[in-house]
Formats: sequence, structure tokens, C-alpha cells
Amino acid sequence: MDYVIVGNGVSAIGAIEGIRLKDTSGKILVISDEEVPTYGRPLISYYLSDKIKFETLPYRPEAFYQKNNIEMKLGSRVLSVDTEARELLLDSGEKVTYGKLLLATGGAPVKPALPGIDGPGVYNFTTVAHAEALRELVDKVKKVVVIGAGLIALKAAEGFAEKGVDVTIVVRSRIMRTYFDETASELIVAHLEKNGIRFMQGTGTKEIVRYSDGTIKGVETDQGFVGADVVIVAAGVRPNMGLAVQAGISTVKGIRVNDFMATSNPEVFAAGDVAEARDMLTGEFTVRPIWPNAYSQGRYAGLNMAGAGKPYTGGMSMNSITYYGLATISVGETNPGEGEGYETETFLDRDKSVYRKLVFKGDKLAGCILIGDIDGAGFYTSFIKNGFTLDADARKRLMEGDPSPALWPDEFIEAMHNNP
Repeated sequence: MDYVIVGNGVSAIGAIEGIRLKDTSGKILVISDEEVPTYGRPLISYYLSDKIKFETLPYRPEAFYQKNNIEMKLGSRVLSVDTEARELLLDSGEKVTYGKLLLATGGAPVKPALPGIDGPGVYNFTTVAHAEALRELVDKVKKVVVIGAGLIALKAAEGFAEKGVDVTIVVRSRIMRTYFDETASELIVAHLEKNGIRFMQGTGTKEIVRYSDGTIKGVETDQGFVGADVVIVAAGVRPNMGLAVQAGISTVKGIRVNDFMATSNPEVFAAGDVAEARDMLTGEFTVRPIWPNAYSQGRYAGLNMAGAGKPYTGGMSMNSITYYGLATISVGETNPGEGEGYETETFLDRDKSVYRKLVFKGDKLAGCILIGDIDGAGFYTSFIKNGFTLDADARKRLMEGDPSPALWPDEFIEAMHNNP
């Protein structure tokens, strides 16, 4: 096999498309332990709440795989990688050889060391299989506790609440702290509480309590007991880099890749939530487990697996999600530390749930948080991504919510016209 892709997330799609830009005939095999082709993972909460049907989930139609001549091994797990023989061992006992290998194995849910966590009634919420299992329960349960503070926790809670289930989110500190500051988190919490979700922030989970027959009774916290029929554990996701470790490939917080998405083994590449790649703004290597970065990394990996020699431009912290109609955006550096040379300006209208936070470093925009009013999000992102220099007037207009393309440098606009 010329190209083997292990994993079936959006980075695998990016890799297929990248490979086919350079190599239209090489054989491509995708191996996934999931039973279905690539689907939109952010959509599974809508699937849980019956807002969309299963047919809506696939990220590419079946014809995509046929057109690109892709062989699939679904429901198959890779047990080991032999980089010297360029060979994979599958759980079926089959061995698969490769010319170039992409590890796009994503992340695995973190399992906290909690008494009572093992057994029935405790679920994760990262795959369509998890959503399928919970769909069997959603009309039968009355109370759910979600443990976690991130996007997965909030979307799981929303999926249940949309079906009329009583939902409590137990959060050790505050929600979405990676992307949002305290003000933004407060606005989101207030909006979700209006829609029936209960929050226990600053609360530690002590134990998942069970009845004598093993069924869930509830969750014991340092703020008291919360009854539940089902517990969703969404305490984070860790890069699933076991295959790389087993194969002797360099890892730090993820599988470390160079600017061409290659690992320490030049025939093995990595992309998506498992990859530790260069950050566009800081130049540091980091794991950015978000959808746009995963696709982009996969595309560059595919191009370079096929010999393009095209460097990855770098990822960027970015989050965009809507909670019960409240739109939120976070881009770039949004929570800089003290003494790092950043300046912050904010605008807040609590009555309208509108919040704008801009983070500047010198004469450049380094990050933004937008809550409620996100119409200019694309323009703010362009200023951050391209590092445009801002004078006092431009900075004022950005703060007023007017990030017009008229503020772009003339040479950038000319380049756009010359390269449509």
C-alpha cells in the first residue's frame, strides 16, 4: 500500500485530498476502529437531541471515497507499528505494509481516578458510538450529571437538556477556561442557566455513587450530593499517541512533527488532535485539538507524503460554537499572562449578552473573544492571522466593533486581487 492513514477524523479527509492533489493514482488505505466513515464530531450533540438525522453526520458522501479510490478498513484496530519493516499489525492478525504512514489517531477521553467510575451508567461523549448509546437512554432518564468544563461537557449537557432531561454540570474551576476569560464564561453560564442547565462551578467531584445493584445513584461532590440516573465524564481528551510511543517515534505532549508534518521517522507523519505542531502566533510546538487545525494539518501531511515539500503555515488557537442561539468566538491569545507585553481592551453589554475582548501585542492584534455579536469575526481573525500593523485609529475601530477590510494594508489587498 502506498499510503496508509490510521484514524478516520477530519485530518484523514484533509490527508486524502492533499495526497490526491499530488498523486492521483497511488493506493490509499484508511484504517479506523470506528464502524463508520468520517463524520462531523461537533454534530453528535444535535444527533443526540434528534435535531439532525444520522444521514446528516458524514463529513463527505460515499462517492468521495469511490472517486478518490480509497480502501477502508473500518472497525479495525492497529496494534503495533514496525517502522523498519514499514508494517502494521491489526487486531485481526492481518499485517499491512505502507510506503508512507499517517498517524491521525486523535484523542482519547481522560478517565479521572474516581471511586465508582467503572460500571454501567457512566459514559463519554466523543464519538457517534457514544451518541448512539446515549440515544437509547435519553428518553428514559430524568437526571444527568456531566463532569467537565470544556466544549464536550457543554455540548453533552445541551443534547440532554434539549430533550427535557434535568442536567447538572460539575466543574472543578470554570467553563472553557482554555478559550474564554471569566467574563465570557459568566455570560455563557448565565445563558445556559436560562435554558435549564444547572452549574456547580468551583466544585470538586469526590465519587460516583451507586446503589447496591450497581446502578447510578448520583455524584458526591465537595459541595454536596447530586442525584443522577446517568453520568457523563467529559474531563478532557488526551492525545492518543500509544502507537507512536510503541514505535519509538518522538512524543512530548503529542506526536512531535516538523514543518512538513513528518515525525522523527521520515516515512511517518502525524496530524490532528494527536500532533504537536508549530503554532502560527508563538512559534512554539503545541497540541491544538480543534477542527480547522486538524483538517489543515491533514492536508499538509497528505501533500508532503506525496512529495510536495510544502511547509505547514502553523495552527492557531480558535473556537467557535453556539449555545442555544448565543454565538461565541475565541481566536489567538485570549488569556495572556502578566508581564508578557500584552494589552487588553474590553466592551461589555450584559443585558444583550454582548462581549468583546481584544488582546494587543505592540501594534498588532494577538487575540479576541467575541460573545453575542460575532459578525466581524472573520475580519478580526484576518488581523490576527496576518499580523497586520495597527495605528491608533485602526485599533479604535476594531474596539468599536468595526474591523473593516478597509484597514488592511494596500499591499495585502493588491496581492488578493492578483491572486484570486
